[in-house]
Amino acid sequence: MSHAFPAIRLARHHPLAYGNDSTPKAPPVFRYALHALIVLILTLLTQIGGIAYLVALAASRGWGLRRLPAKFAIFLLCYAGATFTASLAAPIFGRVPLSCVADAADRLVVRSPIYCLLNRNYVTPDVRDLAKALAAHIDKEFPGTVTVALDANFPFLNGFPLLPHLSHADGKKLDFAYYYKDADGAFLNGATRSPIGYFAFEQPAPGDELPCEGRNDWLTTRWNFDALQPLFPAYRIEEQRTSAAIGWLTSEGVARFGLQKIFIEPHLKNALGITDSHVRFQGCRAARHDDHIHIQVE
Repeated sequence: MSHAFPAIRLARHHPLAYGNDSTPKAPPVFRYALHALIVLILTLLTQIGGIAYLVALAASRGWGLRRLPAKFAIFLLCYAGATFTASLAAPIFGRVPLSCVADAADRLVVRSPIYCLLNRNYVTPDVRDLAKALAAHIDKEFPGTVTVALDANFPFLNGFPLLPHLSHADGKKLDFAYYYKDADGAFLNGATRSPIGYFAFEQPAPGDELPCEGRNDWLTTRWNFDALQPLFPAYRIEEQRTSAAIGWLTSEGVARFGLQKIFIEPHLKNALGITDSHVRFQGCRAARHDDHIHIQVE
């Protein structure tokens, strides 16, 4: 009996006896590094997410919250508040959001709510008006057709990168999806080959112009994603609507809205019979543009 109590006292001080209360914690430098990494990733992905994370972290510590679900809920509330505030403040800085809320009267739609959740749906008022005018024109020429917008820009700060894009940094750039038809030739209204509108490429045919053939640039965002291509449906570009859209952009878009450039791949430009000088090749270090149309204004 005389030896039992010391044994009990030793057990009470064993680090496994009380779980998290006695478990050694990571050194502060590692915790700070982890927080910094999270802030960096959220900032690169959403521009304002890093700030929301820091506010949520301070609030969680101030309120003594220790459970991860509670901390995550606080972050979501802070992020939602920051996103809403950004939508109100962005016009002060010359940018407006494209709406991700479907409207039967509006023929311009953003492909996925993820673009709005990540704050990638901001443009200058001129680009917004151009996009709506294009959608209205296509709807007039082909009644009922919706035009699908993809990545735009972040709400603030010229020069802040919208990864993986190289130029979506000033509110004056916007991507559109191509118009598609199924394997039988039936038009697919509002559809894209991939869930987010990107990375499902139109493969060039033998003999097509391939300006990047044989290059092996070590620093590039021209990714082919060959492993993904079989996963996408066998839709094809609907030539009439796509040609009409590019024709409007190179005429009315230039004259009324100051459109400066359109990027699509050379093999698609040739296949669609486009000769206008505003339609250009984006270069071999930029992403492929046979999954979307890129426009930019002056």
